[in-house]
Amino acid sequence: MWQTARVGSAITPYLEYGNSASSRLRFLVAILTMGMSGIVAQILLLRELLITFFGNELSIGVILANWLVLEAAGAFFLGKTIERVRSKLEAFVWLTLLFSASLPAAVYFTRTWRDILGAVPGEGLGFLPMVYSSFVILLPVSLSHGALFTFCCKIFALHSEHDARSIGKVYFYETLGTVAGGIALTSLLARSFHSMQIAGGLALLNASVCAYVLSVPFRELRNVPRRVSWVAALLLSGVCLLFVLGPGWETLDRLSIERQWRPQRVVHYRNSIYGNVAVTEADGQYTFFSDGIPLMATPTPDIAFVEETGHFPMLFHPNPRQVLVISGGAGGLLSEILKHPVERVDYVELDPAMIEAVKAFSAPLTQTELSDPRVRLHHADGRFFLQRSPGRYDVVLVGLSNPQDLQTNRLFTVEFFSLALSRMTEDGILSIGLPGSLTYLSEELRELNACTLNSLRKVYPSVRVIPGDSRNQFLASLSPELLSAGEKELRARLEERRVNVRLLGPEYINYRLDSRWLGWFRESLEGGTEKLNEDFRPLGVFYSLSYWNATFSPATQKVFARLERIELKWVSIVLGSLLGLSLLLHFTGRDLSRLGIPLAIASTGFGGMIFDLTLIFAFQALYGYVFYWLAVLVTAFTVGTAVGSLGMTSAMGRIKDDVSQFLRIEVGIGLFSLALPLILLGLSPHLGSSVAPALQALFLGLSAMSGLLVGIEFPLANKIQLRPSTSGKQSENLSRTAGMLYGSDLLGGWLAGMLGGVVMLPVLGLLNTCLVVAVLKASSVVFIVASRRAGLRAG
Repeated sequence: MWQTARVGSAITPYLEYGNSASSRLRFLVAILTMGMSGIVAQILLLRELLITFFGNELSIGVILANWLVLEAAGAFFLGKTIERVRSKLEAFVWLTLLFSASLPAAVYFTRTWRDILGAVPGEGLGFLPMVYSSFVILLPVSLSHGALFTFCCKIFALHSEHDARSIGKVYFYETLGTVAGGIALTSLLARSFHSMQIAGGLALLNASVCAYVLSVPFRELRNVPRRVSWVAALLLSGVCLLFVLGPGWETLDRLSIERQWRPQRVVHYRNSIYGNVAVTEADGQYTFFSDGIPLMATPTPDIAFVEETGHFPMLFHPNPRQVLVISGGAGGLLSEILKHPVERVDYVELDPAMIEAVKAFSAPLTQTELSDPRVRLHHADGRFFLQRSPGRYDVVLVGLSNPQDLQTNRLFTVEFFSLALSRMTEDGILSIGLPGSLTYLSEELRELNACTLNSLRKVYPSVRVIPGDSRNQFLASLSPELLSAGEKELRARLEERRVNVRLLGPEYINYRLDSRWLGWFRESLEGGTEKLNEDFRPLGVFYSLSYWNATFSPATQKVFARLERIELKWVSIVLGSLLGLSLLLHFTGRDLSRLGIPLAIASTGFGGMIFDLTLIFAFQALYGYVFYWLAVLVTAFTVGTAVGSLGMTSAMGRIKDDVSQFLRIEVGIGLFSLALPLILLGLSPHLGSSVAPALQALFLGLSAMSGLLVGIEFPLANKIQLRPSTSGKQSENLSRTAGMLYGSDLLGGWLAGMLGGVVMLPVLGLLNTCLVVAVLKASSVVFIVASRRAGLRAG
């Protein structure tokens, strides 16, 4: 039976809820379900939004940031209403039902949002639309889920200790459910069911658990609120069950996909471990999309793209025999390459699902090129294939034309250029492409092209640029012949090899290689960046995002231009100034001592998100398939959080000096932020050379360690913040304290998601971004120590 608890000076009767053992068990099931539902909903919507945002991993930070700030708002603002609610358990049930119903709706609106905004398939969204779109879509799901944590803390406290230990236990049980949800999603759900089925199944589970929590004989449901809540839970369970047994979820899935891609007709839609593959048809023309980005079209390809991309590197080489094509080869590019006297073409495509789709909707063009005996198809990562390949190539051709995400950027970095050089013949040629123009290069395009050109020149002595109206082609080689060869040599080779072309004839070659275009291009790059594009400082992604943002969301164009100039010293100066101002206010009479712990928790939330994003970005830079590993890495983080929170909750009673122990944890987080980039930078050559389980386990271990540090600190922070107080005062402030610190943690994570994912990691780089976390933790330690000493002197 719920006990009678004193709140302020009033006595609030809590409703009868069976015997204490069974009621506690039921509520523990609800907490575990809440944790499991949170991680599944988060990863599910993250993957769907990634497709909407064209697979750009920098949007991961924005999406997670909005998820966290909405959870924080729910935990603090909506969650604290639990103190004023008489029927607390019923309020928890209704909030859970709201979360359950919102999730399938969020999946539907994620897919149809671009249509609501009026964007056509293939059209990009700028940074600002990314922010408000993900915020609106996540709003009902994240807000309700955040409030559930505070509700759980208050209700659980009525069954157990009315102190920080109850918060720590809820935190642990929720995290335990999160771990179970992450494992289930990775090992079973994502492999066997589509997103709408998973969302519907989760709604059914939550509604059923709500009915279970309230499950007593109907005649014992003595009050109207409980009876109505129980009936509502049963009704939602029944509706979800009907949808599962019937065609309901399948119909919603089909309708949302059709609206996502209209006016084109979707003939194929599939999620693989590497991303999303979709095929649309219009007037007999098939377009193949990867994460929303059009890669190829059949049966009529883009003639200008396939001929220029394929023939220029082949014609500049005197005798190309061995060719490597990384991505984008099917659909015409391979056919153009095969017109030259090649002996072997290794075609590497990361996602087998894309080639399966090409074969399923094949045209005579694709059938011919993929069945040619000279073509060897490899389903592998391009960098991994190059590292393991024993052969040497005359031409290495990258079929992608923009480092718009980390997966693609891996083929545009100094590290990749060096790897390609080591696998090329002495006169071998590397060919890549970037967006361009023959009339005007915007600042964003100038920086993107300049950064890539700098990176090529860092590795290759000979770099030649062929400016184009929509695409600039970069050719790089050790051989000086690349620079000396002109239109005459290319026309002679075209005729000698009897290459049949539709566009790239002698006159077109003269036009494209005209010196005035190269002169104009060089002038346009004057004043451009001198920075390099590197694996762990992916400026190419930032410049590409800036270019897309300027095109589709010009309102924030100037903001991105300023963000690119951020340096570590300026970040440190700003943080130092804020710390100095806080200390000055504190020592001039403003009591800010109660802010020390919330600020430290906020900086821990910031650091935890930075650690998470760092490992996600590093994994993608080295392996290239983080779409599948998102749930694995997040689950490893939550495993660490669960172990840390449980250990601290169990040990809190034996800790004599809470603040000193808290400061040691702060120092530990700071030291970890210094060690993490050094570990990844030191081992990156070995990590990228293999996908051995032992090396991938390193990412899991680092993710779990970062979660451990976050989990250890939260229960202890609640204990410190609740002190000094009588037990009555503590019970009164328990939900407020839980909501405030949980909100501080999530707000710190939101700030890290917005700044860390979009700006800090690509602009400052992995090392300097982690150094910012170290500076933050040093600042929080100084503030807490100064406040503590001032308090001792006052005492």
